[in-house]
Amino acid sequence: MLKTKVGRPLGGLLAALILSGCAAQVSFLNVAPNAPVRTPATLYRPAGAGPFPAVVLMHGCEGITASLHAWAGWFSERGYVALVVDSWVPRGLTEICSKEGPEIDRFWRFDDAMGALRYLQSRGDVDPARIGAIGWSNGGVYAMAVVNGPSLERAVKRGLTLPQPGYAAAVGIYPGGCFSLVEERVVKPLLVLIGEADDWTLASECVQMVKAMRARGADASIVTYPGVYHYFDVERQRPGVLPNVENRNRPGGCCGATVGYNAAAAANARRQVEEFFARHLKP
Repeated sequence: MLKTKVGRPLGGLLAALILSGCAAQVSFLNVAPNAPVRTPATLYRPAGAGPFPAVVLMHGCEGITASLHAWAGWFSERGYVALVVDSWVPRGLTEICSKEGPEIDRFWRFDDAMGALRYLQSRGDVDPARIGAIGWSNGGVYAMAVVNGPSLERAVKRGLTLPQPGYAAAVGIYPGGCFSLVEERVVKPLLVLIGEADDWTLASECVQMVKAMRARGADASIVTYPGVYHYFDVERQRPGVLPNVENRNRPGGCCGATVGYNAAAAANARRQVEEFFARHLKP
C-alpha cells in the first residue's frame, strides 16, 4: 500500500492533532442526486470566531496521508479553515493507485467536493463566498473540475443542485487529467504546480491545457519545476520508482512512476499557493 511510502504513519499523527485541539473529525452528505454518501473529513480551524476563508483538500489515489494533514495545518496557521475530505473510506477503499485497484465512479469525487463546499458554507465561522479547492494527483483533476465551466454544466444536467456562489479558486498539484480538460475552460482562477520530469502526470499536458484555457480568456496559470517528479512536496518521500502503480503514460498503462521529494520545489509551491489563495480568498 502506498500509504506506507508517504510521510509518517497517519494514525499517530492524526490522533496527536485531535488531542491537541488542532483537528476535529466531522462528516457531511455529498451532493449525489439519488443516494447521497456520508463523507468523513478532518477539520482544521484557526483561533477566533471568523468568518474565515476556507480550503477543501482532496487526496490523491493513495488516500489520506500525513502530508495532506501537514498541508491542512499549514493552511490553518495562515488563517484558513481547512477540510481534508476522505473519498475512499465511505466506499470501502484504501487506494486506487495499483494496476489491480478498483475502478471508481467518475462522479464520486466531484460530488464529495460539492458536499464539502455546502458543509463549509453552512458553518458560521466560514465566509461562504471565499472557499477554495486544492487537490493532489487524482484529487487535482477534481479540484480543477469544480471550477471548470463544462464540468459544472454537466453536473447540473445530472440533477445536482450546486452550492452558490461555488468555489472561488482552485489549485492542482501534479494533477491528473489535464489532457481531459484541454478543450474546456475554468470559470474561476486556477493555479497548476507540477514537475517537468513527472512521468505519472505529464507537465506537457498541463501546459497545453493552461495555454488553451488562457486563449479562451480563463484566469489560469502554471508553474513547472525542472527535473522534479511526482510527490515533490511529500517531505519523507524517498526518490525512486513505485513499481506497481497504474500509469497511462507507460505501454499498456502499466506500470510504475518516478517519485521523490524536492525541497526547493516544495518551498516554492507553498509560496505560490499562499500568494494565490491570498489574492483570491482573502479580502
